[in-house]
Amino acid sequence: METRHPTPALRFRAGACSPDSRVLPAEVAVALTYDGSTRAVMMATPADLEDFARGFTLTEGIATRDEILSIEPVETPQGIDLRIWLAPAASAREATRRRSMAGPVGCGLCGLDSLAEAMRPTRPVTSGFSLTARQVLAAVAALEGHQPLHDATRAAHGAAFWQGGITLSREDVGRHNALDKLIGALAPEAAAQGAVVLTCRISIDMVQKACAAGVPVLIGTSAPTAAAVQQAEAAGLTLIGLARPDGFEVFTHPHRITGPEAAHVA
Repeated sequence: METRHPTPALRFRAGACSPDSRVLPAEVAVALTYDGSTRAVMMATPADLEDFARGFTLTEGIATRDEILSIEPVETPQGIDLRIWLAPAASAREATRRRSMAGPVGCGLCGLDSLAEAMRPTRPVTSGFSLTARQVLAAVAALEGHQPLHDATRAAHGAAFWQGGITLSREDVGRHNALDKLIGALAPEAAAQGAVVLTCRISIDMVQKACAAGVPVLIGTSAPTAAAVQQAEAAGLTLIGLARPDGFEVFTHPHRITGPEAAHVA
């Protein structure tokens, strides 16, 4: 499927109206189906969908990377069905979880366990990775050059992995989807030795996903929520928000910011 569409529009500027067109991002329904049963349906950009399936599976604790046997994207008239097949142990865990739910599970947070799932504890982050304040600013500045969908449409979120430079990036109309796509594409051994940079606000679920991947530093261009800060503090994640070309704010675990400028940002 195409990820962007030219769309007719009427442009109003300086008190005048003229016909024009605007390139808009595609947004389709994407079902995540495990062993024949749908776990969630998300609205997403139809690109890097195998990365999305892998990342969602990892960050939601459904299965480990080794327990994902296959991923098959299937186009349907209603959208795309990501058919994911799991190893027997993971399949049994998912079946047990489904039986404990009181209602439909398409949203991924329904039923008896939804509150506990939303506030679930995160995997502790123990990486010794660090970076300087100048490198934080460099990571934010570099992000601008890795958002082709946003540049064309002004309507997409970006997530990138920085390791001395941006080595990987993903985009989507959904900020959670962009992060899941990035994590799904990221080599597990690399995750603990770099930082994730986001173009969006950092909520608690974004912290949970980063910790599930073993990422030690999460940088956002907007502010985090209070719950995200609490979760990051408990997990050992360095959380940086309001990252702009002229500075940033460190909310948790500033020991990972090193160098001569560290005293000014901790």
